Amino acid sequence: MPIAKSNGIEIDYEVEGEGEPLVLIMGFGAQRIVWPRELIDQLVHAGFRVITFDNRDVGGSTKLNHLGIPDVRKTLVRSLLGLPVSGPYRIADMARDVVGLLDALGIERAHVAGASMGGMIAQELAIGHGERLLTMTSIMSSPGGRRYSLGRPEAIKKLIDKPAKSRDEHAQKLVATFRVLSGPGFPFDEARTHAIGLEAWDRGVFPAGAARQFGAILDSSTDRRARLAQVRVPSLVLHGTHDPLIPERAGKATARFIPKARYVPIPGMGHSFPAAAMPHLAGAIHSHVLAHAG
Repeated sequence: MPIAKSNGIEIDYEVEGEGEPLVLIMGFGAQRIVWPRELIDQLVHAGFRVITFDNRDVGGSTKLNHLGIPDVRKTLVRSLLGLPVSGPYRIADMARDVVGLLDALGIERAHVAGASMGGMIAQELAIGHGERLLTMTSIMSSPGGRRYSLGRPEAIKKLIDKPAKSRDEHAQKLVATFRVLSGPGFPFDEARTHAIGLEAWDRGVFPAGAARQFGAILDSSTDRRARLAQVRVPSLVLHGTHDPLIPERAGKATARFIPKARYVPIPGMGHSFPAAAMPHLAGAIHSHVLAHAG
């Protein structure tokens, strides 16, 4: 896959389709291959030029090993206690990676949609780089702040579990994680999740990079609640009604903090991308873009 130089690092990316550019921003520790094929195909069919990429510290993008490895559990405890947290980098830095990717691709303005941590990055783009966005969609994400972001303990525990030591163990752990994160409204596809785990391992799994991303998520600067009032980009917020990791109240709060944002719940969806839910997501994103065309 092609590599773009962006914000002092290299970004592994893929472009599919033609039309207005739509950048999909993936979440914590996840590679671009996690984006469901059904979603990408439907967005391409709707007329988008879909751009997926690996965030810094995952997959084929630059690993920032010189920044060290944060202690994930200590970072989480400090955050839960309301103590200051300083990550190795910030969500704002990851937003600048996206701006650099747009520059490298010669794209002046784009639609962006981010999931989970990717939604945080999308929000940060709308706050600090709104002139580069056509629309913004935040999926299963949070505006920051402990009040909105804390999910069920069993879901949080899966995120900070010890990393796998083998290819098959990684795939099995991914299945176990998404069995907990999935919602009751859609069937859980174990075979598909296992296959993604194997492919992710083959592309490169880096627990140290995930730990650094976790530090960025919990960094004290990540609370965007007050700054979201600055957003002037047409914004859509999508959230599963049964999300065990980032509760639905976080999605509703995100929409409240962003002026004129539209909130659309996905009934029965958890913190995952079930194939049967993709028509809902693709349709909502397409409708959002059409509503603000021109």
